[in-house]
Amino acid sequence: MKVLITGGAGYLGSTTAKALEAAGHTPVILDSLLTGPLAFVRDRIFYEGDIADRALLRRIAAEHPDIDATIHMAARIVVPESVEKPYEYYRDNVAKSLELFDELTALGLNRVLFSSSASLYATKDGFEVDEDDPLDPPSPYARTKRMMEQVLLDLASATDLRAIILRYFNPIGSDPDLESGIYVKEPSHVLGQLVLAARGQKDSFTITGTDLPTRDGTGVRDYIHVWDLARAHVRAIERFDDVLAAEQAPATIINVGRGDGVTVRELISAFEGVFGRAVPTTEAPPRPGDAVGAFANVDKAARLLDWRTELSIPDAIAAALAWAEKRHEILGYE
Repeated sequence: MKVLITGGAGYLGSTTAKALEAAGHTPVILDSLLTGPLAFVRDRIFYEGDIADRALLRRIAAEHPDIDATIHMAARIVVPESVEKPYEYYRDNVAKSLELFDELTALGLNRVLFSSSASLYATKDGFEVDEDDPLDPPSPYARTKRMMEQVLLDLASATDLRAIILRYFNPIGSDPDLESGIYVKEPSHVLGQLVLAARGQKDSFTITGTDLPTRDGTGVRDYIHVWDLARAHVRAIERFDDVLAAEQAPATIINVGRGDGVTVRELISAFEGVFGRAVPTTEAPPRPGDAVGAFANVDKAARLLDWRTELSIPDAIAAALAWAEKRHEILGYE
């Protein structure tokens, strides 16, 4: 099977491309390289360009008439930046995705697997959320994902386009062979910040939000190893038509997480257990747009995809630390 991956040079895109290859499929990468590094493309089929470039999409389709599905991962993803730069987020995540979906439909490339976000969910007692729970996206980034979910549901009802929407929880770690991982010099997410503090590249790790309505006052997240997340994409692509037939719908939404909630303080404790020593911490208010958090009910993923996580949070922490030692060889910077 041949699969177009937008954003395939990124952290999640490159790991998913590798998982597809491991399962015997062929990824075709489309990436503007706005953030994702060229090194992560490796020797894969690659087109550098914008997802809204209709002429480029037509060229890709002409050169690869056997593309079976598209995984749309290209997006701006930094929550605080989305608060500061909402125009860029709505332009790139919404307006350009509309052009992409319309052109894919015109080309007859009707299977779309869309990367959405668990940050959409409203805070709920107990923090476990399923796909039908209320939504309350707290940031422009999250709202772009909510908008595109609705767009896909509407397009699937009105056209031949078919969609599976995966709501990611919090991917961490790196691919098993340490060929890709977090590439930004100072990642905004929790584990990346912990690695920097542990390696002495930051004075301390900042816990943002310490009086939240959780068991220890810090945010709750569902941390999933990036390789498990990539495997979920492979299952969704391989079972695409069967999933929608089982749902009796032209589109559906599936949570992808471990299925348990971990607070920031609990993650720090797990990190220190793997790292072998304490990490200096400081405390600060929540960042603009931050959510209290949630963790996934993953029953639907198990039922429709026959997928469950196989790797633990310590596995992901160990992979992230190993990648931090290795990434200079691949990216040329610490």
